[in-house]
Order: sequence, then structure tokens, then C-alpha cells
Amino acid sequence: MDQMFNLASIGDNGDDLLSCRFVWVNGPVIVGAGPSGLAVGACLKEQGVPFVVLERADCIASLWQKRTYDRLKLHLPKQFCQLPKMPFPESFPEYPTKRQFIDYLESYANHFDINPHFNECVQSARFDETFGLWRVKTVGQGPTKPEVEYVCRWLVVATGENAECVVPDIDGLAHFGGKVIHSSEYKSGDSYRGQKVLVVGCGNSGMEVSLDLSNHNAEPSVVCRSSVHILPREIMGRSTFELAMLLMKWIPLWLVDKIMLFFAWFMLGDMRKFGLKRPNIGPLELKNKHGKTPVLDIGALAKIRSGDIKVVPGIKSFYTNGVELVDGQTLVVDSVILATGYRSNVPSWLQEGEFFNKNGFPKTPFPSAWKGKSGLYAVGFTRRGLAGASFDAIKIAQDIGKVWKEETIQKKLTAPRHRRCISTF
Repeated sequence: MDQMFNLASIGDNGDDLLSCRFVWVNGPVIVGAGPSGLAVGACLKEQGVPFVVLERADCIASLWQKRTYDRLKLHLPKQFCQLPKMPFPESFPEYPTKRQFIDYLESYANHFDINPHFNECVQSARFDETFGLWRVKTVGQGPTKPEVEYVCRWLVVATGENAECVVPDIDGLAHFGGKVIHSSEYKSGDSYRGQKVLVVGCGNSGMEVSLDLSNHNAEPSVVCRSSVHILPREIMGRSTFELAMLLMKWIPLWLVDKIMLFFAWFMLGDMRKFGLKRPNIGPLELKNKHGKTPVLDIGALAKIRSGDIKVVPGIKSFYTNGVELVDGQTLVVDSVILATGYRSNVPSWLQEGEFFNKNGFPKTPFPSAWKGKSGLYAVGFTRRGLAGASFDAIKIAQDIGKVWKEETIQKKLTAPRHRRCISTF
């Protein structure tokens, strides 16, 4: 799969060791061992293409294993979340739990014999025009922090949309005297019992964290500074997402949006009186244009109606033990949870400006966002969840596999002629 070359300079006393290790990868380098990276690896295995997966954490799917709350379940039915070549076990429920999904991913990696290089954080990746190869530099996470440079023909960016936490700069937050965490650190509402908790952000994470806090007898207030689409998770016993996908096969997107909004109004009611305003454009159009996912309600709205969860407008500033809102009201707050989302980290390490934009997403829209130039690929940046990542993974593996197979056949055809030439001497 790869060949290793070591260049070392040792001091006179033998204690000063400077080592620079270069690794030639006979196939693509995949950056990221989350679901997207694993999906590419599995599809490449089927094509017979060797590869190396680099992962900065010490496990696969570190977002799921280390940065998600305990009660989390998949928001979509399992058939829309399975990776290529291996479905979920039939025994799993329609909406698998966090633990079940992690077990599935670990089984997936074992089944396809995917063994990432853990604790290797990519510092930079650039295309060397002179040699026509990618050079990927990593730093180890151990005490010695070894540096390695991988050299390869193909680079697959699989770090995804949620690589880094977004922490907004809110006036006065640094002077707030209570506990402040990002939702990536939140596990359970058990330690917040009896507290007044401000949840900043009303997306799926913010709503579910607020629900969990309320279930643990905390007093959550959720900040909703802009409009948000909230849909029932199921309509007439079927997944809302599944129903939308089915309708889009027959009618235009704008009409599907109208139908979804009717059912939301019919089943959930008018939420404006509780401080929740809908955007001017429909949920599917908003997702396609801006990547903003609608909230799928799993119980938070009932808590909002009962007053167990309060909805408040945007924040003006924090003070020592509370917050002032943009409408002038003040709240006493014990803790703050920032459910403010994540962002791509691609611009921080990929030295390329043609395929990816400054926000770390491919400039080319779906369904062509998976392939750049000079052997550069992207998986899991379509804002279409795990189904989108699977689509990318299959395309990438087929594209690389085609070249790999053609070159393998060519080598087999030329090898006998080479041997005959040698035999004539």
C-alpha cells in the first residue's frame, strides 16, 4: 500500500534526533475517518484500489463518539443513513441510537478492513506541479509529535461539514460568571437539574438539548434570533423526509414545500405566538440554497407550548449572572450552552483555491461537487447528509478505480514484452 523513506540526522551525543519521514502512497490519501472517509474506503476496496486514511483523533467517527449528547438518535430513517455496500442490521430500530450508529460504523470499518492512521493531524496539503503529485504533511498527536509527509496521486477530502465548532463572539460572554460550553461538550441534562440554562441556537441540536434539559428538570430558554422551519418528524406514520423525497419524483420542489408547510401547520399549529417565525422560502428550497436544515420536532414543541421551554429573541450582551436580550428584557442565567453549529476546516490546511471556496465547501454545486482537478476529490460536503456522502463516495471510487484498472491492464500487457526483451541479451 505504501513505501516509507526515512531521513535522519543524529547529534553527536545520540540524544538529538531529527527525523523526517516520507511515505509514498500507491493510491489515494483520504483525510478523515468519519462516515464519509469510511464510505470512500469501502468503495475503493471493491475497486481493488489501495489507500491510506489519515485521522487526527484516536478513533473513527470522532464527532459521533466524542462530540455528541447521550440521547442523540439519527434524525432520518436508517435506510437514508446507511453507507454503501452494507445496510444496517435488521434488528436496529428505524431511528438508530448514537451507540447503535457507532457500532454500525465500527462493524463497517472491520468488514472492509479499513485501518486508519490515527492521531495524525494534517497540517497542509498541496499539489506539486513539478512532479504532478499531492504532498500531505501531518503531525502526530503523541508526545514526540512525529512529522510525516505523504506523497500520492489522489487526495480525497473527507473532513466534512462539521470539523470545527463555531463559537460566536457575543458581547460580554467572557465576563459571564456561569458555565459556558459548546453543545459538542454537552452529554446530558443530569448535571443541570434546577438550573436556568440559556441555549443559544434553535437548530436540531439546540431544540434537542433544550428538550433534554427540560426532561432533567432544568429551566431552559432557547435563543431564536432569526426564522426557523420546524416540521414533524413523521407525517401519517411515514418519515417527513421520505415523503418529501417521494413527492419530489413527481412534482416540483416549490409545491413539495407547500405541502410540507401545510402539514406542519396542521400538525404543529401556528408557532409565531411562541416566538418561532418561519422563513419566507420553503424548507427544501432553503436547504438547497443555503444548507440550512429544518428542525424535525421530536417533542420540544410540546414543551414550548407548556412553557417548560421558553423561546427568547437575540442576545444583546451578557453580564456576570445573566443576559440582556435585544428586546430589552433581562434573564438570570446559571449556564450557557452554545448550540451554534460547526464549520468546515478545509481552508486551514488545503492549499488550493480553485475547487474549494473560502468557507471550505466545493464551489461546484451538487451533484458534481465530488471532483476537482489534479486528482482532488471531496466527499460529504453536499449538505445532503449521509445519503449525499454515499453518493460522493461511489462516484469517487468509480473514477479512481477506472484509471487504476486501466493502468493495471496496461502493466500486464507490457510486462511479457519487457521480459522477452531481456531474454534476447
